[in-house]
Amino acid sequence: MTRLFVALFYLLWGPSAPAGTADSPVGLWLAVNDQGKPTGYIRITEQDGVLRGVVERGLPTDTRHRFCTACKDQRKNQRLLGMEIISGLQRNGDDYDGGEILEPFSGKVYNAKLTLLDGGAKLQVRGYLGVSLFGRTQVWLREE
Repeated sequence: MTRLFVALFYLLWGPSAPAGTADSPVGLWLAVNDQGKPTGYIRITEQDGVLRGVVERGLPTDTRHRFCTACKDQRKNQRLLGMEIISGLQRNGDDYDGGEILEPFSGKVYNAKLTLLDGGAKLQVRGYLGVSLFGRTQVWLREE
């Protein structure tokens, strides 16, 4: 009887994942480049069904502030911290697409597609020009 009570208590009030963790990219992500090296932390939020991603913080090894010197739009020479790099993505089945992603180190803007992997623990980030076939893919790691 005690085991049943403990099991029931744990099921009802025990630890749980944040709402939407497994089925939504909303949260904090460790961005990892194509070579598998971390580049910073991106906070993805959703408003009215549209995703945006902002650089929330750099890496502990960053020794100075980084700027988007290669950007060609209004973000040129702006500080990366707080910069929106993902915009306009909307759910399309199991993926999120229809928006853009900025690669701040090159200043290039790509069409973007996000796909959750491993029950929401990883995020496949695909940047491409024109057709998804021509692009690059990174896998980011969920921090929260």
